[in-house]
Amino acid sequence: MRTLLRWLVITLGIAALVRWLRHRRETPATPELGTLEDPAEELRRKLAASRVPQQEEATPEPGATVEERRSEIHAQGKAALSEMTSSDEG
Repeated sequence: MRTLLRWLVITLGIAALVRWLRHRRETPATPELGTLEDPAEELRRKLAASRVPQQEEATPEPGATVEERRSEIHAQGKAALSEMTSSDEG
């Protein structure tokens, strides 16, 4: 009985090893170097693109006081909040 169990465990182990090696051979470990861009460059480009609109919005109007800017930003916040709550309800 022990011999039969031993052979069964060995057979299952070999089958698992074969499946693992076959799967490893089918999926490439590293992508081809010529097909992909540098991930850091791609992230830098996305970050720069996301910062451009924010910088334009953050520039204050010439001659505006702090209170005027604060009230304008407060109004924008209220509008955004009302927009979010109305989209949640519908």
